[in-house]
Amino acid sequence: MIKSLNKEECQLILSQNYIGHLAYIYQNKPFVVPITYFYSDNRIICYSGDGHKISAMRQHDKVALEVAEITSITNWRSAVAHGQFIELERSSAKAMLHEFSLGVKDVIMRKELRDLDFISEFSAKIDSDDIPTIFIINIEEFTGKIRHD
Repeated sequence: MIKSLNKEECQLILSQNYIGHLAYIYQNKPFVVPITYFYSDNRIICYSGDGHKISAMRQHDKVALEVAEITSITNWRSAVAHGQFIELERSSAKAMLHEFSLGVKDVIMRKELRDLDFISEFSAKIDSDDIPTIFIINIEEFTGKIRHD
């Protein structure tokens, strides 16, 4: 049986995960790429090096992030957050990268019961002058589905 999820159920899926699929438009074609994210306060925090997806989102700021938890063909749940890409400037970007790194580490510790040393990689980026492009997705709408036996 497949049923729709409400907003709170979609938010729970987003908050319990840190890998999703980012959808965006480039040259009138849809693209979907995996991305690490952190969900907080009705927004999704991400970062990326300059390249194809950043150029595309600068041109077309409507994007979506899909997160799926799949156990089997008859037992899964999926949430999609639709929203607007917003690129952050230097000081707010550094603060958001810090929130992202702490948030992702916390999700991994809770979900996978393991600690990570990668926090130092993000700390180095925060202190560097060559930080990646930090962006948020301001969520405008949630959709989601669940199927279970």
